[in-house]
Amino acid sequence: MRGILQHRRGLAPLAIAGALALTLVGCTGGGGGNNNANTNSPNQDFSGETINVSASWSGAEQTNFEKVLKRFEDNTGAKVNYSSFGDQAATTLGTQIEGGSPPNVALLPQPALLDQFAKDGKLIELSGDAKKAVEDNYSQSWIDLGSVDGTLYGVWFKASNKSTVWYNKDIYDQAGASEPKDWDDFLKQLKLVSDSGYAGISIGADVGWPLTDWFENVYLRTAGGDKYDQLTKHEIPWTDPSVAEALTVLGTLFGSDLVEPGAAQRTFPESVTEVFGADPKAGTVYEGDFVAGNITDDGNSTVGENALFYDFPSVNGSAPAVMGGGDVAVAFVDDDVTAAFMAFLASPEAAEEWVPNGGLTSPNTAVDTSKYPDDVSRKIAEALTGAETFRFDMSDLTPSAFGGTPGQGFWQVMIEFLQNPSDVAGAQQKLESAAAAAYTS
Repeated sequence: MRGILQHRRGLAPLAIAGALALTLVGCTGGGGGNNNANTNSPNQDFSGETINVSASWSGAEQTNFEKVLKRFEDNTGAKVNYSSFGDQAATTLGTQIEGGSPPNVALLPQPALLDQFAKDGKLIELSGDAKKAVEDNYSQSWIDLGSVDGTLYGVWFKASNKSTVWYNKDIYDQAGASEPKDWDDFLKQLKLVSDSGYAGISIGADVGWPLTDWFENVYLRTAGGDKYDQLTKHEIPWTDPSVAEALTVLGTLFGSDLVEPGAAQRTFPESVTEVFGADPKAGTVYEGDFVAGNITDDGNSTVGENALFYDFPSVNGSAPAVMGGGDVAVAFVDDDVTAAFMAFLASPEAAEEWVPNGGLTSPNTAVDTSKYPDDVSRKIAEALTGAETFRFDMSDLTPSAFGGTPGQGFWQVMIEFLQNPSDVAGAQQKLESAAAAAYTS
């Protein structure tokens, strides 16, 4: 269930921050910063110095990240102390900042927290080697996601790809179905699966977040990144024609007989089991790269063999795009060893220390994808770094009353739309009413 926890992680920070939405800016720079480490090399000698690093990770993720930290220690002689704040990033870091003892570096699970800390003047601007490494190794979308008002603060170290559609290869082969070329072909392939005796696709929507992910992927492809940003910040209303277009496209699936009955009562894990369990009922399930973990936990199918995925299909000729999440490193301390550590995190060397062990998808384009432990994780990473457009999960960027609360707002309206996909205008009005209330509260 790691994927689900990761998906919803960060709603508390958004409640604290109020109606925060990520400002996606087009430029990368902004000044030279006050960091005096402009010429530092990540491998400079820092023997005798200690830095404190915090992130949400525990268990296997912590073990793998500590190997990354060990590499920095070996490179520089510095000592790195790690602590986990779990799902309490805003509370823990806020308390530490208030007490005057923040960590040197924290890896935040939400861009809204980066935005909040930057606007509060708590973050150190990237400069020198760290800034150059980000500009050299990351696409513009990731640079924008690490920037606030044109100033670069963040290094995106870990990412998730939530634009993956998973399918049971045995069922597809039996049905004569194949990986689709675009949305229309996607529906055709699901029809082949349906005609073979299985449901085309299983959806778990007892709560609404899987459906918001469906919408966000379709909207990113029909409206584009700029409109996505505007809707995220409620600069355009949910009654905008672009929302109608996306809901209409989504309704061609939701209103068809390709969806396994009972979606509104089915949990997300159950939707995966319906495709990859011992007695499968459907051929396909959509969700992020964390589906691989659910398949493995279920134990009846093998990722990379009969459990495969394809990229979320293009709509109306849209270019490759990915919607997802991730963890961004930010610095609270302005000194040479912290600057060197940020530059290290932006280098391919840091990610390549974790990548072979599994569980890390890096947005760093310089990372050698041959180091991923299997073809599936490699393909996920290449889709992420090869996407022309990346956007963070919209519902995680909106006020939690709208985008992250069961039984109301975005979640609830999408459940109602699944049940009545012909009522596009009604869904839009409900979404706009909920958003207007949440963004002004």
